[in-house]
Amino acid sequence: MEPFVVIIIFLFIALVIRLLAGSMDGGRIENYVREHGWKLIDKSWDPFGPGWFVEKNDRIYQIVYEDLQGDTHKANVKTSLFSGVYLTNDHVVKHAKKAVPKVEENLRSENERLKARIWELEKGQSE
Repeated sequence: MEPFVVIIIFLFIALVIRLLAGSMDGGRIENYVREHGWKLIDKSWDPFGPGWFVEKNDRIYQIVYEDLQGDTHKANVKTSLFSGVYLTNDHVVKHAKKAVPKVEENLRSENERLKARIWELEKGQSE
């Protein structure tokens, strides 16, 4: 066999293995996010992400997800078949708008009403 053909076959096999590993990584990351109750917004392979130089077996991805409070996070993920999923450099990039619940508004108005009534009663006793 020609050396050129051997190199081409080797590169093809390496590419197929990498694509299969990437497919399994994607499912593993999606399951991890779903198990925590988060919503995955974006996922991309980040071959030169944090720790790429020292990692021999783990692949690195960058994800964007929404947590249970509605905050949007950006994080790096390290994963491989045997190491599981690990988040690094996780930080909030957008805070969710916190709506004031109707119950809090009702409590606030009731508190004001009671303060006014106490003031009336105190005023009535001093006269």
